[in-house]
Amino acid sequence: MVITIVGTGLIGGSLAVDLRKRKFADWIIGVDTNPHHQNIAKLTGLVDETDTLDGAVAKSDMIILATPVSVNGDILPLILDRIKDTSKVVADMGSTKSGVAMVSGKHPARGRFVAAHPMAGTEFSGPLAAIGKLFDYKNVIICDGELSDKDALEKVEKMFDMLNMKKVYMNSSEHDMHVAYISHISHITSFSLALSVLEKEREDENILTLAGGGFESTVRLAKSNSETWAPIFLENSGYVLEVIDTCIEKMNTFKKMIGNRDAEGLKDIIEEANKIRKILN
Repeated sequence: MVITIVGTGLIGGSLAVDLRKRKFADWIIGVDTNPHHQNIAKLTGLVDETDTLDGAVAKSDMIILATPVSVNGDILPLILDRIKDTSKVVADMGSTKSGVAMVSGKHPARGRFVAAHPMAGTEFSGPLAAIGKLFDYKNVIICDGELSDKDALEKVEKMFDMLNMKKVYMNSSEHDMHVAYISHISHITSFSLALSVLEKEREDENILTLAGGGFESTVRLAKSNSETWAPIFLENSGYVLEVIDTCIEKMNTFKKMIGNRDAEGLKDIIEEANKIRKILN
């Protein structure tokens, strides 16, 4: 199979590593608007060749979109135009789904598209961040699968099986609500904590000296790429604003109890939060 990966960063590059190693792909074409990333992907062997989007789509059996979600939404209709009435398949790996659902919903080639979100990643970006086994034993959310042609869905499902991923099925709106609460708010709180510390602790030495494991793990996501996350927050703004309001409400509860020196109240809400251990352990 000839596969085009649009976006040769962490997700696209890591896909390339394992799809080649596990012999799902015979030839991988890289497409990236960043010439530096494109060159690195070629020189490091992540891809066999690089090409323009049009040239790559023409030569490929499967096209994988691993660009920022705003870009996925822009180029998906163009790709669907080019693969209409063919056996080619296009799949996106974006963290939000309502945007691609909207632009693809009434397209005559909608059946050739599979919307997916692999729940995997790190705080690093670019082709040099690509690693093998990134997706092993992680969940992948497949959205609106009933709108995809059976053969297109089966090809993408087979790809995720090769990556040892657990498939979960949702509709686009349900997916976007859940990721706002589970994933997107984690990044916002991490960015916010980093900004708070940087504003207060203006000397790097103090941060390095006092930063313990808790701080490092909480703020790790603040290293994430702005070009990836700003479009995610904007595209999923309805649910993201809802979860921010919920988070502020909980922070205000802590603020009130600390201000009132309410030790028992604090213990109660901390123990309530501790229940998350039963789910995540």
